[in-house]
Amino acid sequence: MLTTPYYLIDRAALARNMAVIDRLQAASGAKALLALKCFATWPVFDTMRPHMAGTTSSSLYELRLGREKFGGETHAYSVAWAEDEIDEAVSYADKIIFNSISQLERFADRASGIERGLRLNPRFSTSGFDLADPARPFSRLGEWDADKIMAVIDRISGFMIHYNCENADFDLFDRQLGRIEAEFAPLLEKVRWVSLGGGIHFTGKDYPVEALAARLKAFAERFGVQVYLEPGEAAITQTTTLEVTVLDVLENEKKLAIVDSSIEAHMLDLLIYRESAKMAPNAGDHAYMVCGKSCLAGDIFGEFRFDRPLKVGDRLSMLDAAGYTMVKKNWFNGVKMPAIAIRELDGSITVARQFGYADYESSLG
Repeated sequence: MLTTPYYLIDRAALARNMAVIDRLQAASGAKALLALKCFATWPVFDTMRPHMAGTTSSSLYELRLGREKFGGETHAYSVAWAEDEIDEAVSYADKIIFNSISQLERFADRASGIERGLRLNPRFSTSGFDLADPARPFSRLGEWDADKIMAVIDRISGFMIHYNCENADFDLFDRQLGRIEAEFAPLLEKVRWVSLGGGIHFTGKDYPVEALAARLKAFAERFGVQVYLEPGEAAITQTTTLEVTVLDVLENEKKLAIVDSSIEAHMLDLLIYRESAKMAPNAGDHAYMVCGKSCLAGDIFGEFRFDRPLKVGDRLSMLDAAGYTMVKKNWFNGVKMPAIAIRELDGSITVARQFGYADYESSLG
C-alpha cells in the first residue's frame, strides 16, 4: 500500500493542458518545448510527447534527460557551459543557446555541427519577484547590446528571449513583445528562429489562446522565423497534488497540524517566494496552520479552514504541486522523500518511484 507523502500526477488533467498546447501550436505555427527546469518527471512523458515538439534545458543533465527520455527537438541552454561538458552537450542537442557572446566565441567552433543561438535580454520582464527577474540590475542572463550582438550575428541562427514569469495578462504580453519588435528588429530579421521562453500562463482559466496564437503568428511572419515557446508551469499547472497525512495536532495561540511532509524539502519554491500552498475546499469554521515535520521553524504550508476539527491520520492534499517541486525536492533533515504516483486515465493509481533510506545514504557519499 502506498503511504504518504507522495506526489500524485493526474494524466487526465495533464491531457487537458496538452489539448490547449495543441490548439496553440496549430493556430500559431509555434512549437512548444517542455522546460525541464520546471518539470522533468519522465514517467509521464508518454502523455506529453505527442503534443510537444521536444524539450529545453538549463544544464547538461537536463539536456541528456530530454534527449533520452523525451526525444523530439532538444534545445541546450546553460548560463555557462564548462570546458569539460561542451562536447557532450553538443552531442545531445539540436540547438545550443549560449548565454553570452564570450561563451559563443569560446565554443562556437566546437558547436559548429548544430544550430547555435544566443540569449537576448530585453532588460524588462513580467516578474514580480526580484529573485526571479531576468532583467534585474546587474543581470547575468543574456546579452542586450544590439551593436555587440550584430557583430556576431553571422555565428548564430536564433535567439532565446525569456522575460515572462507567470504572466496571465495577454495585453501585457502583447505590449512587451511589441517593445522587443521595435528595439531589436534589425537583429530579429537576420535569424531563422526565436524562442520566446516560458512563463506565459496560456493554460490558465479564460486565457485568450486564439489571440495569443494570432500574435505569435504575426511575429513569425513579420521576421520570417520559427517561433518556439518553452512552457513549464503552463504544461503541468493543476495536474498534481502532494498527498500528506496529519501526524499531530497542537495549539499555540493558533491550532497547528503537523503533517508527514516538509515545505522546505518537498515544495521549496513556495518557501523561497514566501507563498502559501493551496488547498481546496478552504472553507469552514475550523482554522489550522498546517506545518511540516522538519526542524525549520518556518516549515509552514499555510493556514487553511476545514469543516471539522483535524485529527491524527487525516489526509490532506496540497494542490498544484507539480512545478518546481519534484525537480527541487531534497533530503533536508532526512525527511522521507515523497513517492511519485500517477492517476491513470481509468482512475487506478500506479507508483512510478519510491524513495528509501538507501537513496538518502547514497546521496551523501
